[in-house]
Amino acid sequence: MSDPSVSDAGLARPLGELRSVLIPGETLEAVAVQRRLFALWHRRLLLAATSGRLIVLARKVLGGFDVTTIRWQDLEDVTLRVGMLSADLALRAAKAADLASLAAAGTQSVEFRGLRKDQAQAVYRICQAQDQAWREKRRVRDLEELRARSGGIQLSTGAAAPAAAATGEDAVRRLQEAKQLLDARLITDAEYEAIKAKIVS
Repeated sequence: MSDPSVSDAGLARPLGELRSVLIPGETLEAVAVQRRLFALWHRRLLLAATSGRLIVLARKVLGGFDVTTIRWQDLEDVTLRVGMLSADLALRAAKAADLASLAAAGTQSVEFRGLRKDQAQAVYRICQAQDQAWREKRRVRDLEELRARSGGIQLSTGAAAPAAAATGEDAVRRLQEAKQLLDARLITDAEYEAIKAKIVS
């Protein structure tokens, strides 16, 4: 974990508050803190990348703190701008439901300005790694759904075959979906031919 230096007198308490909101099994991987120059009118923000989410901890002037969370699976884009004195981290995340069948309810964009450069870069690397990992998971899931819809895993044998046979329109639709998979290079020619053979038969 790349904790900021605890020798900074103002950071020991916010780091303790941050650790108090971690769930069992969650590990703290990187922390970024706003520089004092960029927090003249509010207390400095603490940004933490954990094993399961991105946490933003905003301490209140009269005590207490607010916590905002962005789940890694909702992260859509992350941008880092590094300047002479500090770095800015901008994120875009989906307001998605837990069920894949439910559509996302839009996106939210947030920007964290005036972060310490080395800490912001550490958080950015974790955001990028999580974003790539979740993109691959979504790609695999979408591929499996497309294959299922185009008949890639639908097998019918024996007496059930007539009942499960596709109608003419259904067969055309499934062939078109299989062709889209082939054109998008999500399946090989051999897989396409196998799917086509199942649909036609």
